[in-house]
Amino acid sequence: MAVFQWTGIDAKGKDVKGVRDADNPKILRVLLKKDGILATAIEEEHVAQARARSAGEVDFARMFERVSTDDIALLTRQLATLLHSGVPLVESLSALIEQVDKPALQSALTQIRDRVNEGTSFAEALQGHPKIFEALYYNMVAAGEASGTLDTVLDRLADHLDASSALRGKVIGALAYPAVMLLFTVTVVGFMMVVVVPQVTGIFEDFDQVLPWYTRLLIFISNTITDYWWLLFGLFGGAVWGFVRWIRTDSGRAVFDARILQLPQVGDLVMLIAVARFSRTLATLLASGVSLLTALDITKRVLGNVELMGVIEDARESIREGESIAAPLKRSGKFPPIVTHMIAIGERSGQLEAMLEHVAVAYDNQVSVRVNTLTSLLEPVMIIVMGIIVGSIAMSILMPMMQMSEFIG
Repeated sequence: MAVFQWTGIDAKGKDVKGVRDADNPKILRVLLKKDGILATAIEEEHVAQARARSAGEVDFARMFERVSTDDIALLTRQLATLLHSGVPLVESLSALIEQVDKPALQSALTQIRDRVNEGTSFAEALQGHPKIFEALYYNMVAAGEASGTLDTVLDRLADHLDASSALRGKVIGALAYPAVMLLFTVTVVGFMMVVVVPQVTGIFEDFDQVLPWYTRLLIFISNTITDYWWLLFGLFGGAVWGFVRWIRTDSGRAVFDARILQLPQVGDLVMLIAVARFSRTLATLLASGVSLLTALDITKRVLGNVELMGVIEDARESIREGESIAAPLKRSGKFPPIVTHMIAIGERSGQLEAMLEHVAVAYDNQVSVRVNTLTSLLEPVMIIVMGIIVGSIAMSILMPMMQMSEFIG
């Protein structure tokens, strides 16, 4: 089968388009007609993309389309359900292709289905789409295929993706309010400095009176922002660009990640998130039959911190030489003692996967508590800071006006 991009008109007369697989355009036209769509143009996807590139066309909808973790989790859960019901893998993938609404995911699934149909393993087919299916995903699928428990492994993988998405949602949700407050503060202060302050302070020019230093400073800042906003934006943009370039270097990323862990409160939160990710990912991989060394190699990539990734890599080398997991982690001094102690107990009792799951659940709860605590602290702090800034501006304007009224009186 081939993958086609099509455009057409539905039963209500609206223009519609999509991506769908079929043996040839004629069959696709028949299939679309059954769905109440009159096809006006059908073209193989790779041909359409090549034509668009040569013509300089940009599909902005496709460019900004993002396959989220929730999309993959739902897809994985549905695939596991179909396999549990005895539906063959190729037919299960075909069923999923029909209901997926994101063209990028639909196209990837179609190519994966075709490769599986040609005799390629499911895991190898997944590796051709690393932007959608990461190393964790296809390694677990490979282990499931090798052990004949693909449906069970997919269920476990869906649970892992749901838990990871929930953890990410907690952090993002907690940071939403401070982000909105910061944007509101910057907007209000910017409006006051550019619009309000110049109009009010203009009256001071008619009086031969020395203004307080804080009023002169306010006027200077306001004039600078009004007259040189383009320069300030340029400097800010250059600073952001330089920081991004620096942090993308190996040395810059290493320094930044090390400093993040040393920050009060923030460093603790980063560590809690990293431990939760490490524990859940390693537990999921080991329970799915992935070898320990491969599991650690995959797990270190989800930590998001170069310094912690180095700790896992050192532990991996020590394990290769015959050590346990807990010993090198404890020796690094980066992981909390309770975590290494629980891992050691899990290794001795043969219940490492279960112990790691307990660690992940416990640290997920700690992340929730810490995030809520930080948010509750940030809210009054930002309100106070905003009040101080606005109050300072108001004082810098009102004090000279009061002095002038006394002088006139």
